[in-house]
Amino acid sequence: MKKKEICCIGAGYVGGPSMAVIAFKCPNIKVTIVDSNNDRIDAWNGPLNNLPIYEPGLKEIIEEVRGKNLFFSNQIENTIKNSEIIFIAVNTPTKVSGRGKGMAADLTNVKQCTESIAKLSESDKIIVEKSTAPVGTGEQIKSVLKQANKENKFQVISNPEFLAEGTAINDLINPDRVLIGGEKTSEGEKAVNIIADIYKNWVPENRIIKTNIWSSELSKLASNAFLAQRISSVNSLSALCEKTGGKIDEVSTAIGMDTRIGSKFLKSSVGFGGSCFKKDILNLVYLCKYFDLEEVAQYWENVIKINDFQKRRFSKKIIDSFKGIEKNPKISILGWAFKKDTNDSRESASIDIVKSLLENGIGVNIFDPMVSKKNILYDLGKLTKTERMNVKISTSIDDSLKYSYGICILTEWDEFKKIDFKKVSSKLIKPILFIDGRNIIDLDRISDLFKNIMSLDT
Repeated sequence: MKKKEICCIGAGYVGGPSMAVIAFKCPNIKVTIVDSNNDRIDAWNGPLNNLPIYEPGLKEIIEEVRGKNLFFSNQIENTIKNSEIIFIAVNTPTKVSGRGKGMAADLTNVKQCTESIAKLSESDKIIVEKSTAPVGTGEQIKSVLKQANKENKFQVISNPEFLAEGTAINDLINPDRVLIGGEKTSEGEKAVNIIADIYKNWVPENRIIKTNIWSSELSKLASNAFLAQRISSVNSLSALCEKTGGKIDEVSTAIGMDTRIGSKFLKSSVGFGGSCFKKDILNLVYLCKYFDLEEVAQYWENVIKINDFQKRRFSKKIIDSFKGIEKNPKISILGWAFKKDTNDSRESASIDIVKSLLENGIGVNIFDPMVSKKNILYDLGKLTKTERMNVKISTSIDDSLKYSYGICILTEWDEFKKIDFKKVSSKLIKPILFIDGRNIIDLDRISDLFKNIMSLDT
């Protein structure tokens, strides 16, 4: 029997881990990940300690399957021709111009992939939409394929990812559910079952949900919107707690013990980040506006507004604490990734907070154990000459404390929770504050740190 071949276009945060797990769990399937970014492909084929994506457990899986049935290649044309199933896992950023600017997803990359598939295909294929995309993307993919290739038959499937960065490998190996959407035709249902059979190699059948393609696409946006909504809800309550004397930890614990609500995503923080939540909510807002559901659009848009409010509120507390201090004070920023156990800093709350500090004349010493200096500087973008002088990328926690007045923990890395802050306080120039991502804590109350350490489970 011929070995089934899968191609995945896109070697990023979705394509890399997702295909690695499929290869790991399905040794009878050849999986090839292709990308036009040669540096990224080289990194995937390079030393295991320098993979382009950091995820606990990913290195071990790559070591097990790379070169056996998992391959990384820039030979896009041949891979597409030889594959029976093609996953599209490319970036779908928010549009920066044209209709839907600032809200709708930019499907340029998806369309370019689809056109390449149509042009290069010499046999029937199943196209799997893995990228986070708005409702109707599958229809657009089908339209492009039909117009560009009338010789072959294509079935388009929606199979959104529900992995969380930092726990991606466990989420892929032990998923809450696998969602597969396709056309309600005999050919469509056959294609859905082919994809389902791949996952059945390790996922219980009762966790595999089969829907139509629209339901699948909308479920992805809705899931992220619901999760982000919970974070913004508890963050709004954290502001009220500070005004009234309530303790957000106690409030969230009480709320979370209600079995109808549950405890996940009820940790207050400086705001959610990452590549999905904001983008998907904006997608949902645009979709609601498109269908003249203005009240629904405003409801979801407010989730974003609360997230922005939390970051502004946090930055203001720091800035106000430095009033009266001599010129050019500095503060240690511990954490740049948007959450622990990932090197992804896209939409990290740290970016907005640091920019605000710099604009107000407060310098920063930044340290993150996984995010590179190059990425941090890229995230900060164009800075004035003075702002550039006030940024230092530190190589260790101790290095970040030099000439610092205080500390911000903005990513909940485990190593930050092990810091002896009594010793740390002696290294600060003038230990006026400690910031844990939710509250400014006087160093006189340092024991509170261990009760209030920031924890994001997004």
